[in-house]
Parts: sequence; structure tokens; C-alpha cells
Amino acid sequence: MTTYDIALIGFGGVNRTLAELIATRGERLRSELGFGLRVVAITDLRLGSLVQPEGVDLSVVLKLGGGHETFAAYGGSADTNNESVIRHCTADIICEATFTNPDDGEPAVSHVRWALESGKSVCTTNKGPVALRGAELSSLAEQNGVHFEFEGTVMSGTPVIRLAKKTFAGLKLNGFEGILNGTSNYVLGRMEAGLDFDAAIREAQELGYAEANPAADIEGYDVQLKVLILANELLDAGIELKDVHRQGMSTVTPKDIRKAAREGRRWKLVGAARRNPDGSVTAGVSPVALPLDHGLAGVSGATNAVSFETDLLGAVTISGPGAGRVETAYALLSDIIAMHAARAEASANA
Repeated sequence: MTTYDIALIGFGGVNRTLAELIATRGERLRSELGFGLRVVAITDLRLGSLVQPEGVDLSVVLKLGGGHETFAAYGGSADTNNESVIRHCTADIICEATFTNPDDGEPAVSHVRWALESGKSVCTTNKGPVALRGAELSSLAEQNGVHFEFEGTVMSGTPVIRLAKKTFAGLKLNGFEGILNGTSNYVLGRMEAGLDFDAAIREAQELGYAEANPAADIEGYDVQLKVLILANELLDAGIELKDVHRQGMSTVTPKDIRKAAREGRRWKLVGAARRNPDGSVTAGVSPVALPLDHGLAGVSGATNAVSFETDLLGAVTISGPGAGRVETAYALLSDIIAMHAARAEASANA
């Protein structure tokens, strides 16, 4: 049975959870999926780097993280050595889950490029490389006969990109609109319940939905990147980040929310893109007071949803978790499953 060697670039919540899944469910996954997974390298800003071609002892590394220990104490290095590890380790697949840089996508863009150039497939939950350099990196993957998968960049483990590409075959997508950020959706819901903006933000932070600096969520930067990914991947928009208009939700006041409620409407931060008659695509993110019978109006809490406009079925809406360590780790696993399926199909057709 095939076993894929993987390298975890970044050992925060997502890749750590993937390692936990491999450690606790490895045999079950092998039986159900028809392949095994073995971690042979890990890099992390705080822990450094660890490369063990025979397989990393996950029971040991999963206990690290709370103190001042580094991988140096276990035969590794206190330095990340990302380029060397990515280019030269024996991994078949690189799982990239470092922080998102919305300006230029680095260092994740380089992580992905190094992997693809060295003949390794990549799955990532990092929006930066996909939104800002997606076409270039996908082309590089094709040139090197490997895969570049990124399902988790938009709605965590909810399979939006892959579902639309495969399940909507035969349909023409004319556009989409979605609630693509759980933090902003939660805050708007709590404001509708009577909290002011600052109190709703504090509550979201206490629950772990919002960061200490919530600007990326509240001001629409996160949704802007996700809209760009969906527009380019599903509508072949060929647009850049500057082409996606952005307006955050911090301008929505309790007065606005009360007025909308009286009118049978509900405020949501909506990311959308639409194909114009001339073939161009208009994309953006902004707060919108939706009528209550709208498909997105009832999406509550930290849930995400996307409604696709199709020519034959009309609006088709997909809803599910848009965040969470386990959900996002599953997105990486789903990417590996897709790679395995593509490999099996290629072998059958050879």
C-alpha cells in the first residue's frame, strides 16, 4: 500500500492537528483511504526544524510547544532552515500552514515555489500564495508534474473550490456571493442581539474567533483574499487584489442594524464576484443589508456560506464551518486525498 511522506511547514494549530490525526487515526485512515501518511520533516519558527527520513516520532513532538525546548534536543536544529528542508527532505508532499501575509504572500510563496521546483506536491491553507501568485504556482506545479492544492484557503474544511469545479460540471457559473469570515458574521449577529461594536469584538476575542487585532476580519482584508481566490479559480477572472473592492463592516452602527431589522433585513459582510456581459468580472467585499428571505441572511455565528449563481440550477448555496483547527486540518487531508485520486486515475489511464 502507498505511503506518502509529508513535511509540515509551520507547526501551529493546523499542522499540529494534522499530526494528531495521523498519530491517532493513522491505521483507520490507511484502511479507509487506501494509503498511509508518514511525517518525515517539521519546521517551526519557535521549535526550529526536524528531519527524520525514517519517520518522526509524533508522540514526542506533539508534547513540545509549551516551554523553551527546540528540535535541537531531538536531533534537529533550533533554526527553521525552511529552504533546505523543503528542497532536500524526502517528503512527497509539503503541507504549508504558516501565517498569511496579504502584502506579498511571503515567506509562504517561497515555501510553495521551493517545493514545486524540487518535485514535491503542495497542499496549503495559506491564502497569500494562492490569492497573490496562484496562477504562477499552479503553472509551476504542472510543469514539474506535481500537485498544488489549497481547498482550506476559503472555507476551511468545507469543500467549496473542489465541489464547484467537479460537481458543477456542465453548469455555467455566472457569479457568487458569500459570508466568508466567521468573526465578522459573529460580531454582526451579536450587534443585532443588542451589543455595541466594541463589546461584540471583545466577546469574539474571548471566544477565540477574533485576534487581538481584528482588523483583517472586521475590515474585510480576509474576505478580499478569499474573493480573489474564488473569482480566479472558478470564474477565470484573471484579476489582482487591487481589482477587488474592499469595505469593512466597522461603519455599520447599532442604529443601522435596528433600522434594517424594522425593514425585514439583516446586515452581513458579503464577498461577491459577478461575470459581466463583456466577460469581465467585478469583485468586492462590503457590508450589505440582506432581505431575510435571502439565502445568506440566516447564516449565523461563525458559520460560512457561499451561494453560486448557475445558469441551469439558479442559486446553489454551500454552508459549513469556515474556521477551526480540526476543520482546517481536514482540508489538508482532503487535498492529499485528491492528490491520491489523481495519481490513481493517471496510473489507470497510462
